[in-house]
Amino acid sequence: MTTLPIERAYLPSGEVDNTDERPGERAELVLGHETFHQVTETVCRVTEARRPPLVWTLGFLFSLMLTGMLGAMVTYLIVTGVGVWGLNNPVAWAFDITNFVFWVGIGHAGTLISAILFLFRQKWRTAINRFAEAMTIFAVICAGLFPGIHIGRVWMAYYLFPLPNQMEMWPQFRSPLLWDVFAVSTYFTVSLLFWYVGMIPDLATLRDRATGRIRQIAYGLFALGWRGSHRHWHRYERAYLLLAALSTPLVLSVHSVVSFDFAVSQLPGWHTTIFPPYFVAGAIFSGFAMVVTLAVPARQLFGLKDIITIRHLENMNKVILVTGCMVGYAYAMEFFIAWYSGSMYEQFAFINRAFGQYWWAYWIMVSCNVLTPQLFWFRRIRTSIWGMFILSLFVNVGMWFERFVIIVTSLANDFLPSSWDHFTPTWVDSLTMLGAFGLFFTLFLLFCRYLPMIAMAEVKAIMPAAHADGHGGGDGHGGGERARVDPNARDGGKP
Repeated sequence: MTTLPIERAYLPSGEVDNTDERPGERAELVLGHETFHQVTETVCRVTEARRPPLVWTLGFLFSLMLTGMLGAMVTYLIVTGVGVWGLNNPVAWAFDITNFVFWVGIGHAGTLISAILFLFRQKWRTAINRFAEAMTIFAVICAGLFPGIHIGRVWMAYYLFPLPNQMEMWPQFRSPLLWDVFAVSTYFTVSLLFWYVGMIPDLATLRDRATGRIRQIAYGLFALGWRGSHRHWHRYERAYLLLAALSTPLVLSVHSVVSFDFAVSQLPGWHTTIFPPYFVAGAIFSGFAMVVTLAVPARQLFGLKDIITIRHLENMNKVILVTGCMVGYAYAMEFFIAWYSGSMYEQFAFINRAFGQYWWAYWIMVSCNVLTPQLFWFRRIRTSIWGMFILSLFVNVGMWFERFVIIVTSLANDFLPSSWDHFTPTWVDSLTMLGAFGLFFTLFLLFCRYLPMIAMAEVKAIMPAAHADGHGGGDGHGGGERARVDPNARDGGKP
């Protein structure tokens, strides 16, 4: 199938509509860029600009303020104790573990886009995989904060790891809480390597284009001496493929292990076998929603609309629709299994979720996660910038409330009515949650400013000019009959 210039249609917003499928033709994935140099200029001008856009500066200052507030809240928590949170006797987990599960879920889309879609040779991933991977790294950093601070005595956090100590105390290896430590740390390590290895050719491009000495040294140090030789490309593509293969099972395993924190307990509302696939689908659902939330303003702010096109966004919206239907099915199955089990405790747990003291949280969850994604059945909504942005925000809100509903409603009303209590978050709970978002956006904005947001080498590999016959063949990662050029070319040795 060839990639040929076709008569372009335009959406009501004025953007090029490249979502149509025509027999014998492949829709363009890169618009308005006929040469590799144009792609390089478009992506590099973001990092090479002497001053960032005003919106970036204001957003960074606001995010930095929230990050400082997070530091203040964590310090206050350590000095005073976990009593500053709204925890009580039955509700020992609340905003802390809710935020942990939420951020781990956000980090799933980056690895799925980078690893699984790469193995399936989906070329549309090339424009969005870089900042989706960065989003994964930053989300896991935010997630890793909460297990460390929720234990009360933060200085004893090393007991989470199997380290020799004078008391001969060891973690319980049969506890899913320890499995979490290994699963999330492994996921973070592999994701970080995957992100960094994929960025090496583009760091070499920035190194070769750098005009200041500091930038030359910094980019040159992390480019690892990349010159774009045939041997470099061969090693690079082999390493990338191996890391993709390692990352793929992690997409499925990490959130399954997180779900075991709840599923292996005997608590009504948690003790269910549907949790692993349910959590994985929800993680992909929320992760893609966050990618859309970040991609829509980023492409507008940094002038990347011809690289991150409507087709990319529509494909992500389709994934959100599919996974949203899966999550809705899981909600329904939870009620069915509670009824089918014949356990009055399970039946009460789910009836209480929908009509008890936290009914408002449950129906926010259902409205945002099940009802609003159904609007993506309509192509007009899937291709509307404002429509997809607003719906992605609703999904993010809904997925946070899903974790809140699972954790808090099950703990607040368990077996004995005499043990019931109501959880009310304190101002420290709320500000810590906002501070985590500040940390995430601070890291993301720094990434946008100083590192290549788009995988230039991969975008160039899917352009017709990358292939001698002008066809869009190859594997989407520089495979096939890629044109080779002088290894000392200024664009990091890329064709």
